[in-house]
Amino acid sequence: MQFFRDFYSLMMQGARGFAQWEIETSQRILHDRWRLALLGMMLLPIALIGVAYADQVNEALPAMLGSKQAFSPAYYTTTIFIASIAVGVVAGLITGCIGAGGGFIIAPALMSAGVKGILAVGTDLFHIFAKAIMGSVLHRKLGNISVMLAVTFLVGSIGGATLGGYINRTLYEANPVMSDAFITSIYVLLLGFLGFYGMADYFRMRKAAKQVAKPKTAIAGEAPQRPAAADDMTTLSRKIQSVSLPPMIHFDEGVVPGGRKVSAWFLILSGFIVGIAAAIMGVGGGFLTFPIFVYVLGVSASTTVGTDILQIVFTAGYAGIGQYAIYGFIFYTLAMGMLLGSLFGIQIGTLVTKVVSGVTIRGFFALAVMSAFVNRVFALPGKLASMGYIPMTAETGVLVERIGIAIFFVTLGAFTVWVFWTFFANLKTLKQED
Repeated sequence: MQFFRDFYSLMMQGARGFAQWEIETSQRILHDRWRLALLGMMLLPIALIGVAYADQVNEALPAMLGSKQAFSPAYYTTTIFIASIAVGVVAGLITGCIGAGGGFIIAPALMSAGVKGILAVGTDLFHIFAKAIMGSVLHRKLGNISVMLAVTFLVGSIGGATLGGYINRTLYEANPVMSDAFITSIYVLLLGFLGFYGMADYFRMRKAAKQVAKPKTAIAGEAPQRPAAADDMTTLSRKIQSVSLPPMIHFDEGVVPGGRKVSAWFLILSGFIVGIAAAIMGVGGGFLTFPIFVYVLGVSASTTVGTDILQIVFTAGYAGIGQYAIYGFIFYTLAMGMLLGSLFGIQIGTLVTKVVSGVTIRGFFALAVMSAFVNRVFALPGKLASMGYIPMTAETGVLVERIGIAIFFVTLGAFTVWVFWTFFANLKTLKQED
């Protein structure tokens, strides 16, 4: 049981680190006119396609260049674009307000709206890549990046992303329903683990809050930031760094005297895990990099931050473009709409954290993740039945899935209303703080 608690804390640390990157990136974009101009240029194709006769244009294009069959860059309807902005807003509110988990609801939301799982994954990766490119400040972080550490890690992540993309495409080509069922099952396992532990953590902290006042925290399950210290390493990371398996990669020379070293094979394996998770789930892999680097490999927090930014840009970019876009498996309109919505949602969410207790934030984290878990669990029976794995009529499968979709969107809708109500109700207080 203790192992699962520790693993949950590590996952939350990673999700928090990835959310912090998203928040900083969004703020960097919104406060830079050149980055905003770049965003406008990326939205220009949508405007041009919307002005033209979209249906005729889409039908005339080859599948690889964006016909309806590929659901690629040229496909456009106003309804789809507005819906994608709404999905981005909700994901941004969760990221900004809760401090983690926003990216976990994007793929379930898109799949619930009728987008194929492989398209949801590819689109989410492209959305992350677009945000990383516009908000990247690698030149400011180079002092915190060990080039050999980053390059070796990317060897593994590129390999993992290649395999993950190949698995998703192969399953889709064999049977689109099987592809959806596979992606749904992965999300069921991840969201179920995070959701149940998140709920347990919320009730535990709520009970403790009644007995003694607790300091405000920004995320459910947050573990102490122990490994941030230069000389503080976990037992596991010490054991891994003690393994002398050439070639050895040296890093953190400016953090601890003499630096540290770790076998390149551990880095490649870690990158492979991050890459395959990113390509299969479409979440960029950022939520895994932080706990793996700091708690498993023993890399300092400062070096991890810089390397994680580099990893997100290249892993999400390679997976999104090299494994999905060139095969027609991205939805450009959705990606840009989600990017717009998330930039707005994150700003509101981060402001709300100033006037909401930490226990409440923990509760909403668990609720959001559990609603996504229920959504995917209810979608799974119909897919399994259609492939003949379980006995269930098609009508029953559709009904069960619709119940899960209703629970999911009602929960997220209620959360969105609560955040905006809290924001406007405390607008005067927030202005005074600013």
